[in-house]
Amino acid sequence: QVQLVESGGGLVQAGGSLRLSCTASYSVYAMGWYRQAPGKERKLVAAIDYEGDKIYYADSVKGRFTISRNNANNAVYLQMNALKPEDTAVYYCVTSGRSSRMAEGDIDYWGQGTQVTVSS
Repeated sequence: QVQLVESGGGLVQAGGSLRLSCTASYSVYAMGWYRQAPGKERKLVAAIDYEGDKIYYADSVKGRFTISRNNANNAVYLQMNALKPEDTAVYYCVTSGRSSRMAEGDIDYWGQGTQVTVSS
């Protein structure tokens, strides 16, 4: 079983930046981030395959968020710039051993979640 340790959430003003980090207990094919705002469904924010060749961003974060990974550390990062109040959510690190599309059915493991709050 993969253990996922997330860090980097917090409170920031609109227009600010945060960087989320997630470290897995061993190497996995695809890693990514989902988020869930209060009263809303979980949605995929960004995903990246092992080689970094296949990268996905939700339309709502394109141009503002950047996903990257460090395979030597089994880590994935989400650099979030120009944050907006609508980015407020719990962000979950996720992994998949078979698909970089990372639909919910493809997810093998979920992190515990880290809160990101963007004030206006």
